Amino acid sequence: MGKPTDLVQGTLDLLILRTIEHQPKHGWAIAKRIQQVSNDVLRVQQGSLYPALYRLEKQGWIAGHWAATETGREAKLYSLTSAGRAHLEREVAAWERLSGAIDLVIQEA
Repeated sequence: MGKPTDLVQGTLDLLILRTIEHQPKHGWAIAKRIQQVSNDVLRVQQGSLYPALYRLEKQGWIAGHWAATETGREAKLYSLTSAGRAHLEREVAAWERLSGAIDLVIQEA
């Protein structure tokens, strides 16, 4: 298992949108899911997560609503909007182009 890594600038929004694509989640669950799926390589700090959630909500890509969690505690759950789904598709395509190009350089160099 590698050491936790800071996220590449600009990827946090993409990771958040992908994480809530199929099921609404609260902030802590979003951060935990990113960490789990990345095998503990990516860790999202609260100081980065909550400003990103605020920004995404302001842009209309996610919507937040208050609800009880599985523990009975009230938390703000975030879900993807239709505008967010369209933005996610564009961002995934852009990421695939970029990561493919980087991979080509790494393989050739």
